[in-house]
Amino acid sequence: MKMKVTKSIFMTALIAVSMSATSCKKEGCTDEEAINYSEKAKKDDGSCEYASTSNSNTVSGNISSNTTWSADKIWILNGKVVVTSGATLTIEPGTIIKGAEGSSTLASALVIAKGAKIIANGTAAKPIIFTSVLDNIEIGQTVGTSLAENAKGKWGGLIILGNANISAANGDFISQIEGIPASESYGSYGGNDNLDNSGVLNYVSIRHGGALIGAGNEINGLTLGGVGSGTTITNIEIVGNLDDGVELFGGTVNITNILVAYVGDDGIDIDQNYAGTIDNFIVIQDVESDKGLEIDGTEGTTHKDGLFTLSNGSVYSKDGAQRPADFKDKAQGTIENLKIYGFTNGKIKVRASYQNECADVKTDACSNLIAASPKLIFNNCEINDGVELYTGSTNSSQVACPVQASDVNDASAKVVSVTAVGGSTSSFAWSWTAMRDKF
Repeated sequence: MKMKVTKSIFMTALIAVSMSATSCKKEGCTDEEAINYSEKAKKDDGSCEYASTSNSNTVSGNISSNTTWSADKIWILNGKVVVTSGATLTIEPGTIIKGAEGSSTLASALVIAKGAKIIANGTAAKPIIFTSVLDNIEIGQTVGTSLAENAKGKWGGLIILGNANISAANGDFISQIEGIPASESYGSYGGNDNLDNSGVLNYVSIRHGGALIGAGNEINGLTLGGVGSGTTITNIEIVGNLDDGVELFGGTVNITNILVAYVGDDGIDIDQNYAGTIDNFIVIQDVESDKGLEIDGTEGTTHKDGLFTLSNGSVYSKDGAQRPADFKDKAQGTIENLKIYGFTNGKIKVRASYQNECADVKTDACSNLIAASPKLIFNNCEINDGVELYTGSTNSSQVACPVQASDVNDASAKVVSVTAVGGSTSSFAWSWTAMRDKF
């Protein structure tokens, strides 16, 4: 009888412990706004943690006079903050800027309008960091622990607009940047001043951006619209953005040392006949990414002669997914010392369009590549899988023309794979990607 009582007590205790353990598994942080939110938690246990907003300043609306953001505070963007023409925003080395959550018209972003300037001159030891309010990074730190590379679309991004040449549709010299309503004049970009100066970006890391602003329309990590060559852009990182890492709409600005990692769309996207140089670049793709490079040329009848240069770059996939590059409508420029690797299918795509009942190649990326005097040139590039030509629809029948074998052969002859060095990872030892060991 005594043994039965003891066993019964033991079994009761065991069941109680088991039930307690099961119950504990269901407790946790249930607030989706918290940095330690748990999808498995059914009951909140009071453990929720939030990114600190102590010693912070919240900014919104227009900045119309010279302003400095100091590193002793965290600056929180509430909606779109616009630096208007004639004003300069100076950001001290080591400053942390956090974007509030929100989508559509409430998406947070920093916009440098035409005629305005940003002076964000960080250092390797004290980079300037744009991130989300959900990031638990604190003053004096360079990385937080709450957001991984797949935390995308948590805020908007950085948009810089200038007065340099663009080739917009309908022969326009000036256009409206994507993501900003046409009714908002601060979204205008483009002009005739290729030496235009929008300021300085140096040692700047842009993280976890790309908030949705409309159906299928997100903000890029860094958007450059008509930015001129008087602007200095060096040592840039964009990581975990929902849309493109950096997108250039025309302009002549040069970029040195840029790392784009784990974005949801394209790494580097060129449109409207961008005519500057991007030197030493690295694009890291994963299964959520689209193309490493998406390169377009002219859109309209203006500013058709500008040529880009992409030099000393690496595009690689961590999981073999997606494609490394797509050279599209009228792409024209030079690609040199490009190294592509890690892709299951590492062919670069080049668009071909035809006329005369699909018999002749007309002006397009393919014709720019295979012409006797080519406008699209590959020099000393490691592209082991070669070239894939693809076609759009003809103007008359909306039926895609078949790719002609002669054009494939001509294109392949122009893209001869050699051993390339590619981009230098040592330039990015200061970055989130390096410090979180995500190369």
